Amino acid sequence: MKSGIPIYEINNLKAYKNDDILVSRFRHYAKEHQHLHTAHRHTFYHLVFFTDGSGKQQIDFNTYDVKPGLIYFMIPGQVHSWDFETEPEGFIINFSTNYLSSFLLNQDYLAKFSFFSGKTNQQVIELPIETQQKITAIFEDILREGHTELTAEDDLVKTLLLRLFIEVSRNSSSNQNLTNNLYNHTLLKSFQNLIEQNFTNLRLPKQYAALLYITPNHLNALCNDFLGISAGTLIRQRVILEAKRLLINLDLMVSEIADKLNFDDQSYFIKFFKKYEGITPEKFRKLNTNNHVNNTRK
Repeated sequence: MKSGIPIYEINNLKAYKNDDILVSRFRHYAKEHQHLHTAHRHTFYHLVFFTDGSGKQQIDFNTYDVKPGLIYFMIPGQVHSWDFETEPEGFIINFSTNYLSSFLLNQDYLAKFSFFSGKTNQQVIELPIETQQKITAIFEDILREGHTELTAEDDLVKTLLLRLFIEVSRNSSSNQNLTNNLYNHTLLKSFQNLIEQNFTNLRLPKQYAALLYITPNHLNALCNDFLGISAGTLIRQRVILEAKRLLINLDLMVSEIADKLNFDDQSYFIKFFKKYEGITPEKFRKLNTNNHVNNTRK
């Protein structure tokens, strides 16, 4: 067995008439892909709408309930697992990072939706009954298009997919807050993109503020207004998330992880991790990899 968390590409899974998208009823998908119940990562976008079932799931080490009326979205690279108590049902869509790129003039279009932010507290959404009915109809239309003997009209599928995103976003208060001020929304997304590119090297808000041509106070106010946390916390959370993702790879020593994350030494990395997570990196690794190994052996 590999000691690291497996990473799956969309071509590892059965296609839906187009190699860049998979659409299925969830019960069938969950039975066909038992290996995806344990911790894994994707290189593609992934969303599931539950209409039945119960249990728990983890997205980037945060635990959420599985229940009817819940929809969640994931971006490439996130760590995910399911633990069902009763048999689940619903719908699942996986699509590649370039599936919509040729269809959209704005290549950053998905960034307008808060549930594609990579922030787990914005990715799991409980939908009201009226919205559940609307998106169920959309899922059924997408499935119907895939089951016809004719070649699927890909533009129709893409249009339905975008309609689904818009219907869900209307129930997201964080999405409304972001679109109320386009300039600040763009500024915040630029900051988040810069963190993603530089979190191993740049750790101070003032460094990012300089890159954005704003003051550190402005950057902090922006993060507090839209996200409820400081700029420094946002940077730190990304460093810790990457540390967790690396720690569940048993092939890497803690000292190697400290080096990858650009800490001066292993001791400083251990103190940093324990200060914000309450446990040492080794303790976190033991708790999470033991669960992964036990689930794999079931």
